[in-house]
Amino acid sequence: MRKLTVLMIAALASFFSHTAYAADVVAATVNAQPVKQAWLDIIRKDAQEAGKKVDDKLVLSNLIRNELLTQEAVRLGLDKQQDFIEREEIRRREILANRLINEYIKKNPADEAMLKAEYESLKQRLGNKEYSARHIQLQTEAEAREVIGQLAKGADFAKLAKEKSRDANTKDKGGLIDWFSKGGITPPLGDAASKLQKGLFTTVPLQSGAGWHVLKLEDVRDLQLPAYDKIKEQLRQRLGSQQVNKLIEELRAKAKIDIAK
Repeated sequence: MRKLTVLMIAALASFFSHTAYAADVVAATVNAQPVKQAWLDIIRKDAQEAGKKVDDKLVLSNLIRNELLTQEAVRLGLDKQQDFIEREEIRRREILANRLINEYIKKNPADEAMLKAEYESLKQRLGNKEYSARHIQLQTEAEAREVIGQLAKGADFAKLAKEKSRDANTKDKGGLIDWFSKGGITPPLGDAASKLQKGLFTTVPLQSGAGWHVLKLEDVRDLQLPAYDKIKEQLRQRLGSQQVNKLIEELRAKAKIDIAK
């Protein structure tokens, strides 16, 4: 019995010793400096969580490359440069902030009821129609009124958009914004599209943060929102972002923040 006890103690000691020093296991050494197996494990874990395939040999090769470069940088004293020290601290804080976010989401997961409620809310916000329209973005209200006057006299909307619009994304397409929901675009444009008849344009300039707009409705169709199961994970991410924003606002409300002038 005593012999068995000694063997068990030895085995346990070996197990705990291995566990305690698992972080010290090396995958390689470079000039006697360790390239830790834990580093490779972390890179592999992050890649797998992102759905990427991992080539351990390539990862190890990159770690060895970085170790060679790091050692040379230290030899040259680059790690003592003030901007490096500041960047290192910024990066550390980013990692800690992201770690807190991940832990918070894990501890406060969105359940099925919350996800379905968000889906219903999304349907309400988007409405049951989607629109195809053209718009002309202008810098001033006066310019928008001038364009409306030209359209009233029979000017071609697409041609005016190519000539006058300040929206680089749609200008070359004659101002075309293809298929959007009322809640999926800047509110003044979404509201106007939902009230216009097909083929008509707005007779009053629309203001947004980007400037002034004139909108013409090209077509309308029923909105086909993807089934709940198809966008369930997107809803989960959306709720996660909302939870994080709430956390940040709570922390901000409790904090004393002084901004130097």
